[in-house]
Amino acid sequence: MDVKTGLFYVFSMVLLFAAFRVITARNPVHAVLFLVLSFFQAAMIWMLLKAEFLSITLVLVYVGAVMVLFLFVVMMLDINVDSVRQGFWKHFPLAAVVGVLIALEMAAVLMGGFRVSEEPSVAGQVGGGVSNSRELGKLLYTQYLYPLEVAAAILLVAMIAAIALTLRQRKDSKYVSPSDQVRVKSKDRMTVLKMAATQVALIDEAATATGENNATAEKKE
Repeated sequence: MDVKTGLFYVFSMVLLFAAFRVITARNPVHAVLFLVLSFFQAAMIWMLLKAEFLSITLVLVYVGAVMVLFLFVVMMLDINVDSVRQGFWKHFPLAAVVGVLIALEMAAVLMGGFRVSEEPSVAGQVGGGVSNSRELGKLLYTQYLYPLEVAAAILLVAMIAAIALTLRQRKDSKYVSPSDQVRVKSKDRMTVLKMAATQVALIDEAATATGENNATAEKKE
């Protein structure tokens, strides 16, 4: 067994363990972290298969963006784990049957691919000095330039829509318009009101009442 085969088995075992812990972890945050670990292991396996572009894309897109977003969402939401787990054993038989069918179909496809006995032609092999990332970059920015621009525009529209939905005015949130803040004037910040001096009158009345009480007390003596 060479080093490459040994690393493949190590990454595969860690990937299977992380995938199993994703569905068995009680804490949602731990499940997301195990999913990040499984993505890293899959990226390492793709690196061993000389698919550098897919490996780096998996780390940058899923681990660097999507899974971080999931982690923050899970940490900010108050998830009731007990309510989520209700009905698990009720739907477990159907889920187990579907999982077994998917595993059998994947095994049939993989074993069918392993039974290929034809040797690849020498003309179709890629030279050792050719970079997969460089060739994929050439294809993306030459032959598939327009589909790439369309995909970028769709992602931009989705991002703007998500921001617009998040920043909508709600009754339970305080919102101040930046345009109103810019157009505000000094005279609009403070208003001077003229009020009658009622406090002085109250003091005078109290003093008068005190004097009358003293005079009444002296007459009684």
